[in-house]
Amino acid sequence: MKITKKLGLVFLSLLLFAVAGCVSVMDRTGKILDGSAFEEKRIARYRAREKDGAAFDMELLHVLNKIGQRSLVISQKTFPAVQIRATEPNAQGIIHITSIDYLSGNTSGWNQFRLDLSGTGSCVLGDTQAVFSLNYDIEAIQISSGKIRFNDSTLIGSAAAENLRNRADRIEVLTEWMKDLDDSVQEMDRKAFKEYWKPFLLPETCPRNKRPADWQQPGDTFVRSEDIRWNTDYTERVFPEVLWQVRNSGTLLRDWEEAFEWIYLIYEWEMFIGMFSAEITLNRIN
Repeated sequence: MKITKKLGLVFLSLLLFAVAGCVSVMDRTGKILDGSAFEEKRIARYRAREKDGAAFDMELLHVLNKIGQRSLVISQKTFPAVQIRATEPNAQGIIHITSIDYLSGNTSGWNQFRLDLSGTGSCVLGDTQAVFSLNYDIEAIQISSGKIRFNDSTLIGSAAAENLRNRADRIEVLTEWMKDLDDSVQEMDRKAFKEYWKPFLLPETCPRNKRPADWQQPGDTFVRSEDIRWNTDYTERVFPEVLWQVRNSGTLLRDWEEAFEWIYLIYEWEMFIGMFSAEITLNRIN
């Protein structure tokens, strides 16, 4: 790659960072690398800074793709890795939710996928304002496409989709179990979620003063994987059997490090959808 092309890539990454604000440079660089940042033309942009008197940073884009189809793209700062996609409103203001686009970076690269959805909502687009809401009938179907960047390699096509679906299955099992625990807490922000759950799920990776008091008991056995000595007895005392190998092999650690935003999204899915359930008024900004 020529030096000018490299500089151009860096410039575009920084430009998108300045516009997006809450999404990392790595996330936006991923969109540049695969070309998706340039596939749509913006017709209008709407933004809401508050909802019911509280801070609520939401953006709604009315876009046109290369084959002439119009649609809506919705994002909210609490879940910066996620965009909701929906059809353009019909004459009655009804929209159909089609998918979620997920893109999040990590220290080794990024994960990107489209999760097909089924559901409805309403939206009225005006010259100065838009009014938007979702119904509670939103259901996830399956990951239809995706890409994975790991160091200098990019996985695409069916291989990437299969890898991402396997991770999706693990995250679904993990988060359902987490939510069913007697002392589980929900509707946390991302920082609180990480501070609450990481010492419980992965105590070996946390400072000693952060670990559960009884995480290690006399006679516990350990196995090394991913350069960590995992307490297998803790695994069996705390986790359901379906997750024993996932934790002891270091796969749970990789999921946590490479897909934290994804785990947070699925765990807080009801909160995520609920944020859009009441009518939200957004002001057109361009």
